[in-house]
Amino acid sequence: MIATAVETETEIAPLVLAGVLLSLVVVYFASKLGGEVCLRLNLPPVLGELVGGVLVGVSALKLLLFPEGGLAPEDSLVIQLLMGSADLSPEAAASVFSAQSEVISVISELGVIILLFEIGLESNLKELIRMGPQAAIVAVVGVVTPFSLGTIGLMTIFGVAAIPAIFAGAALTATSIGITAKVLAEINRLSSNEGQIIIGAAVLDDILGIIVLAVVGSLVKTGEIQISNIIYLILSATGFVVGSILIGRLLSPFYVSLVNRMKTRGQLLLVSICVAFVLSYIAQIVQLEAILGSFAAGLILAETEKREDLEEQILPLADFFVPVFFVCVGAKTDVSVLNPAVPANREGLIIAAFLIVVAIVGKVVTGFTLFGKSELNKLAIGVGMIPRGEVGLVFAGVGAASGALDPATDAAIIVMVIVTTFVAPPWLRAVFEGAKKEEAQEKPVPTPE
Repeated sequence: MIATAVETETEIAPLVLAGVLLSLVVVYFASKLGGEVCLRLNLPPVLGELVGGVLVGVSALKLLLFPEGGLAPEDSLVIQLLMGSADLSPEAAASVFSAQSEVISVISELGVIILLFEIGLESNLKELIRMGPQAAIVAVVGVVTPFSLGTIGLMTIFGVAAIPAIFAGAALTATSIGITAKVLAEINRLSSNEGQIIIGAAVLDDILGIIVLAVVGSLVKTGEIQISNIIYLILSATGFVVGSILIGRLLSPFYVSLVNRMKTRGQLLLVSICVAFVLSYIAQIVQLEAILGSFAAGLILAETEKREDLEEQILPLADFFVPVFFVCVGAKTDVSVLNPAVPANREGLIIAAFLIVVAIVGKVVTGFTLFGKSELNKLAIGVGMIPRGEVGLVFAGVGAASGALDPATDAAIIVMVIVTTFVAPPWLRAVFEGAKKEEAQEKPVPTPE
């Protein structure tokens, strides 16, 4: 027990570390418990990680909390434990809570960066390019359809003002590439034609989503759309994706040569992670998502002779970081907005029901726009585009912070994100398994000679 209140930064630092360590224990316990339960119920383990996050987060046990939701340090059981055992003053507790949450959030971001790097390694660049036109169709339809239906519907049916309706429509365009990619990897469908189309479309969706968010954000701030900003984002996105892959393929022999010459332990993993982080950094500073950089790095390095060794070495790193991302997504999700007993939630739930229908229909139809491709599981492609996950929460957060969304619309977007995030993983697995059973039934039974 520390006799005096902890005030100085030097004295706070060990408690920040203690809070981070306790938070990571909570994260890993929640991810493993949820994952094991879901696996035994024949559900995707990633769904268990999300549910585990909900249980330990703001909606239930309040073990893993983040201050951006307007929560105070004393709301967190981890901070309460530190206050009780270290005589932590309320002022110092606020600093510890903020710093600890920031560290966990950074680890979470590293988790999704490493996940997309791993997905890039498991993807086939040639297949992605071959499926590029089909992925582009799926992505464009998956953005235009829910955005137009959501915006027009909110304005005409519910009388929502133009800017909140546009913001809600923009939130409907998102696709969480991390959640879908994890499910595809778990059911060994990542390298299938459907999987490559979904991943390619989700990457394009991410780029289009960033552009839409920038446009809507500009509309909220200035009341007008800045064409120059849109052109910059389009050019930077195109230049980054194409340029990084072309330059990366030219430099890949140097990468292989460097790794082969190095004799120290972990040379392959560390050099490869540096490549992923550099591209993620470049993506971030040109106003794109860091995950696009790590995904591009995975695609580039997958073309080298080190692919199999790197895939094997990245697994322990992914096992450490990736669960933090999914548990944090669940922990930040406040399911109390689903409670109809609270009068303030009812209007939001009605609007949410409409948004959920649009969110699902607007993405499911994308697969069926691929005319003349009867060999594809079109329903699986559409379902794979449904989850909004952390991307949808970003839209909701930006909208609420800007003042563009009223409480009912903000709650409706959050409910839509929750439902699409949790419905899509088991549905995607069921669609693929159903198709597999149909294929097995259609195969002719060999007759004995």
